[in-house]
Amino acid sequence: MSVLITGMGAVSSVGEDARSTFAALSEGRSGLAELRGFDRAKYRARHAYEIDDRPAPGVDQPLRATGWLLRAVAEALADAGLPEDLADVPVLVGTTLRELRSVELSWCEGTAFDAARLHFGTALRERFGADRTYTVANACSASLYALGLGTDLLETGEADTVVVAGVDTITESTYGLLDRVYREAPESVRPFDRARRGMLQGDGAAAVVLRRGSAGTSAARAYARVRGVGLNCDAYHPSAPDSESIGRVMREAHGRAGIKPSDVDLVLLHGTGTPLNDEAEAVALAEVFAGVPRAPRMTAIKSMIGHTAGASGLHSLITAVQSLHSGRVPPTLGLDEPIDEVADFRLAREPVTDAGLSLAQVDSFGFGGLNAVAVVEKVA
Repeated sequence: MSVLITGMGAVSSVGEDARSTFAALSEGRSGLAELRGFDRAKYRARHAYEIDDRPAPGVDQPLRATGWLLRAVAEALADAGLPEDLADVPVLVGTTLRELRSVELSWCEGTAFDAARLHFGTALRERFGADRTYTVANACSASLYALGLGTDLLETGEADTVVVAGVDTITESTYGLLDRVYREAPESVRPFDRARRGMLQGDGAAAVVLRRGSAGTSAARAYARVRGVGLNCDAYHPSAPDSESIGRVMREAHGRAGIKPSDVDLVLLHGTGTPLNDEAEAVALAEVFAGVPRAPRMTAIKSMIGHTAGASGLHSLITAVQSLHSGRVPPTLGLDEPIDEVADFRLAREPVTDAGLSLAQVDSFGFGGLNAVAVVEKVA
């Protein structure tokens, strides 16, 4: 039995759906703009990767994250050729902050907000009849943790179809917290560059439909197989990553996928643009891929859509699948002077076309040592 990706949906600062998002990423277009959602005069940082769908400049409204989630799920279902009926279909949503921005608006501005809407299951049930919804709040690796759980449900026969999604929105409290943490305020996300200053948040949602399929066969409308998902939680530090633990989860993903490092053609990097995360990921990659005759191509899309937190893993996964099929690898923006740890990597700094891509690794790491790596293979 294999796990097939049969439908995909996405919303980001650079695209209204999965196709337009990938087109923008492939061309190196960034969603970076001056902060719109709240008073940027309060902060040193003045930019973010926002979805510009507010009713007016400076006017925010609740439940925007929920709206993006519903759009991404609806797109994924339509892409898979399925009706909008999720009765008895498990829906797993990875998130970091849920509807925290709505709570901020309620508390600070008196905007009406029903606490029952904190759980995405309320809206999913109303829109799609979903009666089996689960929230995975595993920091920035949440949506790949949800992917791992979704593959388990299929492989154990608990379900024939699973929807996995991720969503997060920029919140003022988190933006302010990050603004106080960094020594210098970042102007953009610059993964693996010597001048990187830290991450900036991005709005976004993503969803995939997973279905059971027979090993060695391609199902109708299938894009890719999920060959394996590696997960661990090392609790090494509240925020600092552990390169050894990251290396272990990469090897676990490879083992579950039944592959060798030399089989990997493409790596979608976590690449947050923070000093410690970039260095730890690079060190782990160098160790895992040591001795490989030809290093895989690599890219980091947070340089264009920011850190979409709980949605970021799935955004990278969907990008990886689209790259496998199109041969187009998005660039890593802002990579002017790469750090020494990536000197031997094949990091895309300009848009790349490579028709020989068939297997991709997707990295996603969160605070507290919540590490996840997925391996996906193109279905012809």
